[in-house]
Amino acid sequence: MKNQLICYSVGPLLYCPANSTNIVSSIVNEKLGKQFSLALCLEDTIRDDRVAEAEEILIASLRKLEQARAASSFFIPRIFIRVRRDEQIASLLSRSGSASQLITGFILPKFSADNADAYIRAAVRANESSPEPVYIMPIFESPSIIHLKERADILYTMKEKLDRVSDLVLNVRVGGNDLCHRFGFRRHSNESIHSIRPVADILSDIVTVFGMDYVVSGPVWEYYNGENWDTGLRKELEEDRLCGFIGKTVIHPKQIDLVNAAYRVSRRDLEDAKSILNWDSGYHSLVSGSTAGERMNEFKTHSNWAAKILLLSQAYGVR
Repeated sequence: MKNQLICYSVGPLLYCPANSTNIVSSIVNEKLGKQFSLALCLEDTIRDDRVAEAEEILIASLRKLEQARAASSFFIPRIFIRVRRDEQIASLLSRSGSASQLITGFILPKFSADNADAYIRAAVRANESSPEPVYIMPIFESPSIIHLKERADILYTMKEKLDRVSDLVLNVRVGGNDLCHRFGFRRHSNESIHSIRPVADILSDIVTVFGMDYVVSGPVWEYYNGENWDTGLRKELEEDRLCGFIGKTVIHPKQIDLVNAAYRVSRRDLEDAKSILNWDSGYHSLVSGSTAGERMNEFKTHSNWAAKILLLSQAYGVR
């Protein structure tokens, strides 16, 4: 199990087109809050004939942010760039100059057998010339994982590849909308992706393969206004957490607070987690009643859960 706090601290990952010209102002003026990460997207949100232009705007934004930070103090989120091709990693780091220190890592869309090796090589080379870690977050959304006959082999092959650079893998992410698209599905604001069984089974398999060793983040929720948008998001977040997902991709600032609230741990869970992790090795039993006297705590079967609760409390807080 990943035990690095930074892996749990990605939190709500706000997607923004890389050619946005007002994102720097929003960050400097803290309009988006102080508990989120930012994804500057060069892939699906950018027209194919505007990628070069979007790259220039992205680099300019990083330089403006660097200059603003030198002049005043404000919250800077972890910044990730969603690329289209592996060669963009080295190019963007080089062209950003000293502002590249603001880049926490890169998001690798449609991660598959066709591009995994090239992306991993690019990540390794980036880290060879960087004083700070340059992380990667692969997204599993490729149509290749839909087919049952090949899915297990593909996922385990991808895990073997990522395990070679596991220290660089901050999160494993899932593309819920891309997978739904292949079937022609779209959930309404009162429906959860976990009820769409063909897609939910794929998400479950991803957690099964990666969830014991990596933090797996939940799929995007595309509603941010109208009836049920917030109650629907809360419902899906509850199911996300129960199914093993931590954090979520968001597409509107209004979603950020709801994601953070969903992953705050309860006082009851935190007290039980501390009790389990501080178990007296000289105690005659490895099982006891919980601190509130309402459930069983067992050292051997609850220690991984307890370690995760402690990390979540540090990343999101306690409710």
